[in-house]
Amino acid sequence: MSDHHILIVDDDPEIRDLVSQVIAADGYQASQASDVRSAQRMLERNAVDLMVLDLMLPGKDGLTFCRELRATGVMTPIIMLTAKGDDFDRVLGLEMGADDYLPKPFHGRELLARIKAVLRRSNSQRPASTEPASRFVSFDGWRLDTGKRELISTDEIVVLLSSAEYELLIAFLTWPQVVLSREKLLDATHGRSAIISDRSIDIQVSRLRRKLGDDPREPRIIKTIWGDGYLFTPDVT
Repeated sequence: MSDHHILIVDDDPEIRDLVSQVIAADGYQASQASDVRSAQRMLERNAVDLMVLDLMLPGKDGLTFCRELRATGVMTPIIMLTAKGDDFDRVLGLEMGADDYLPKPFHGRELLARIKAVLRRSNSQRPASTEPASRFVSFDGWRLDTGKRELISTDEIVVLLSSAEYELLIAFLTWPQVVLSREKLLDATHGRSAIISDRSIDIQVSRLRRKLGDDPREPRIIKTIWGDGYLFTPDVT
């Protein structure tokens, strides 16, 4: 029996029940919410390890809720559900801070695989009890606190990272000044089962650039090497 608690937020009770049954059969604890307000109450009262969040909800939609959670520092992993086939909605979900997306209709086994992949990413970033509470990596005036998974600027401003952004930055810090292909970045971020396309890597790079203050028109920290991938230029200490 897993001790992971998963919150399903969807206004369709049949989908909520179906998802709950699928993940409960695999040993996860499942809770349900029909809208953002009830989801917020659940997050305030309980520890939630992952949220399966529908894009279209009555009242406040899933994209807005995701953006607000990330803006307030809530980094609970989110898998976005969307009934729309338009890639724009999926891209927008990732831009708002979702860790993965899954279009409806979906197979229960695929949802489970994505849940496990996102949880694995999230859990791998939690420091073991024997590790120091805080370890720092420095580059270009920035410090990365790997204990708290926080970016700290030269002005001591803390920038929170999603699990996908953190893993991507770790990959760049592991291989600085080396051209990394999108395929290499997919492998390095454990993303073949969660971040499933080159386009998704591009979106994560764009988000990370914004947090680093790297001009997307003329990036200085993460350069695009056309046809090959990306190059992280700063020295790392």
